[in-house]
Amino acid sequence: MAQRKIFAGVKLRALREQQKLTQAEFATRLDISTSYINQLENNQRPVTAAIMLSLAENFNVDVTSLLADKSDRLIIDLKEIFADPLFADNPPGLQELKSLATNTPQTAHAFMRLYEAYRKSNERMAGVDDVLMREQAGNLQTSYEEVRDFFHYADNYIDPLDRAAEDLAGEQALDGHDKMERLVKYCERVHDLTVEFVMPNKRDMIRQFDRTRRVIRLNTTLDKSTQFFQLANQLALLEQTSLINQILSDANFKRDEARAICRIGLANYYAGALLMPYNQFLKEAQAVRYDIEIMAQRFGASLEQVAHRLSTLQRPQLRGIPFFFARVDQAGTITKRHSATALQFARFGGACPLWNVHRAFESPQRIIRQRAETPDGKRYLCLAWASEKRAGGFRQPTRRYAYALGCEIEHASELIYSDDLDIGADAAFDPIGVSCRTCERRNCTQRSVPPIAAEISITPDERSVVPYEIN
Repeated sequence: MAQRKIFAGVKLRALREQQKLTQAEFATRLDISTSYINQLENNQRPVTAAIMLSLAENFNVDVTSLLADKSDRLIIDLKEIFADPLFADNPPGLQELKSLATNTPQTAHAFMRLYEAYRKSNERMAGVDDVLMREQAGNLQTSYEEVRDFFHYADNYIDPLDRAAEDLAGEQALDGHDKMERLVKYCERVHDLTVEFVMPNKRDMIRQFDRTRRVIRLNTTLDKSTQFFQLANQLALLEQTSLINQILSDANFKRDEARAICRIGLANYYAGALLMPYNQFLKEAQAVRYDIEIMAQRFGASLEQVAHRLSTLQRPQLRGIPFFFARVDQAGTITKRHSATALQFARFGGACPLWNVHRAFESPQRIIRQRAETPDGKRYLCLAWASEKRAGGFRQPTRRYAYALGCEIEHASELIYSDDLDIGADAAFDPIGVSCRTCERRNCTQRSVPPIAAEISITPDERSVVPYEIN
């Protein structure tokens, strides 16, 4: 297999500007020519191993940050956008999209925001979305989408919050079966809080905080892992206010609503990191070969919490396996998503019906496996399972979700789930895609619409499962 060339022009230019160096000064520090620096920054030449070592020695650069190519996910997002019939006459080719995402990522993000504005504007005019009709003109990307993109392009890893949670977990020894009791005592001692476990006073109550009396009430019927997570969430909002405010300020959200939503997301992030501290969690994951059920027992967490945490292990110089993670409801809507892999989820529309996550509802509480291949030739080991979330008694609401967790096949041997699977046989891999409009497969019997980049032919006297042929 040919070695992948690393192009990191945007990152090198950002590093040089951060150091306040000219190209000539930067070249001198790296012992190369100014013209070579110019070519590197414009992605005309790849970064060599020698230059990587020089960057590490002279600027303390984490080499793995150069290897992590975030342009892949940006290319997939752009490809999905250009699958819109609006661009059917002359869609850009893959090389053009790569050039846009690699050389001018800010322009690519701006184009994505513009497309979302166009899409939402059309929905308004058609009266499709009454909620968006109430938004002010110009704010056409919803607040939830703005926050989604914040976490998406941060690799779902927030370093200062992660380290703050890990420090507190170590200081208070929150690593045993009595971690809940220790966290309650910490809240009482340090923040003068009273924690009460109560029967819910309304059917969907999970947590309540009475700021006047400084009382936190938790639903006593919830799982212990959820109770810990909710108490840690409230603690983050009290103890990490300055840090969260700084992160929100740096994110530069357009609206107060987006900042409020992201504040909740950051508190959730801190809670997960406190429940499963980074170093300890990564070591345990490697020790048990990523057996998520054992890890859930070890950390007193749910399978969803463990899977989500696995998708955040992107700390520089201490990265875990890059995972994708998603939560899907019974209608097939992806309600939570993140991918540290090349696999990206559709931003507009549902997920591929051939993906095993849709079959998880047929076998609740059982982890099912799938070897899958996407149209770009990348292969994955995919895990899926389903569960119910109940709060209270017989008449209380029940939420049902399926969950997906997976990694590229090159990491599969590190997972216990691959031990009895043949990961070398081509026929063992199911063909899946991101969305029908961007999927290039010509023989998929589950296809709902043709791929935008291909022409179709229809023969009235013949009928197959799909009523057209892709040329």
